[in-house]
Amino acid sequence: MMKTTASLKPAEVEKKWILIDAENAVVGRLATFIANRLRGKHRPDYTPNVDCGDFVVVINADKVKFTGKKLADKIYYWHTGHPGGVKQRTAGQILDGKYPERVLEKAVERMLPKESPLARKQLTHLRIYNAPEHPHAAQNPVTIAFADLNAKNVRSA
Repeated sequence: MMKTTASLKPAEVEKKWILIDAENAVVGRLATFIANRLRGKHRPDYTPNVDCGDFVVVINADKVKFTGKKLADKIYYWHTGHPGGVKQRTAGQILDGKYPERVLEKAVERMLPKESPLARKQLTHLRIYNAPEHPHAAQNPVTIAFADLNAKNVRSA
């Protein structure tokens, strides 16, 4: 007789720390990989209503790449809250600006479920740094070679 595995309970979740080097990585592919890790969809005991994902540390986030002409054509919009307050910047302007890690952060945020308390909690498990150093060495993160998983994951130019 087949037995169905029970749903995962929050107390039973063992979270791991993973480290990803984003140098020359394609933004969309990297964001998809990170979002799946944050949600826990890589686990065989994945439960949609439980935070069973891992902690993800990303280094060299300012060195990500876009395919095609997205660096100039992809536009990020936001509204200031005032009449006529729609602002916009291209992906290239944001990567050259003060906070280039926001490109990757927004890509991951938009791949998580919308307006969900669980998604907001899972997004707090993402740490993004522009430098190759990070303050999470005490957690012994497992390094994942994202570039080696698929040839399309990285761009040279």
